[in-house]
Order: sequence, then C-alpha cells, then structure tokens
Amino acid sequence: MAQRTSKKSAKVAQKAGAKRVAAKAALLAGGNPQIAKADGDAPVRAYIAAMPGWKRDAGRRLDALIVRTVPGVRKAVKWNSPFYGIEGQGWFLAFHCLTKYVKVAFFRGTSLRPVPPGESKNKDTRYLDIHEDDKLDEAQMATWIRQAAALPGWVP
Repeated sequence: MAQRTSKKSAKVAQKAGAKRVAAKAALLAGGNPQIAKADGDAPVRAYIAAMPGWKRDAGRRLDALIVRTVPGVRKAVKWNSPFYGIEGQGWFLAFHCLTKYVKVAFFRGTSLRPVPPGESKNKDTRYLDIHEDDKLDEAQMATWIRQAAALPGWVP
C-alpha cells in the first residue's frame, strides 16, 4: 500500500510542478511556450499546459495519442518544443506552436506511407500542420507515429 501511495504522491507532485512551470512560461513569437530544456514527462506537460487557447487541447491529444501508440516513448523539451523518441534510437517526432497552427514534424517523414503533406528544407523531414478547425485524423496520425517510431530517429 505504501508503494501505491508514494507513486500517487509523486504523480501529484509532478503535475503540480508542471502547472507551476506553465504558469511562469513566457510565450514566444506565435504563442510558442518558452520552456527550459529538460528530459522527461514533466517538461512536456508544462509545455502543453502553457500552450495558448485551442492549441493546448491539440497538444494534449497529440501527447496522449503518441503515448498510446508508442508505449515507453521517451519525452523531452528541446528548442522550446516537445520531442518524442525511442531510447538509443533518436527522436522521431516533435511539435511546435505557431501563430495560426501547431506544426508536427516527422524527422524521417519521407519514409512514411503515405508521406505527410508538408515539405521541409531538410530532405527527410515532413510536416503536418494542425489548424484550429481541423478534424485530426487520429487513425492516420497513429499510423504515422507507429511507422516513425520504428525507424532510426534523428540524433542532434
């Protein structure tokens, strides 16, 4: 029972810490939250909690879909964006707030089928832009996430 209580207490403390960080987060150009670089779930939660307006719900949905699709996914905030990867394999996905949309980056996107629609200056990366009134195709997104997680990731 003590083990269950301590795990629950740790989760409550982690969520409270993420909310405090989010409350202090400055918004950069386009409404992108400024969150310090850090590994783990807490900084990603803080980033999502600091996302403005409708983008927060989009961030929550993306995060939940990624966690459901890739059990044990590695998380971090780098360059003011949440990153998702596989330990020892690199990063496969990140997202970022812009003024009118949330940009999802698939670092090996040209290897996905079908290829995500947004082109990049990087020959391997592809993007998906999520606008406020868009209906996210969660089945397609889960397919891309599953494929991306199975590929060698991006290592900065």
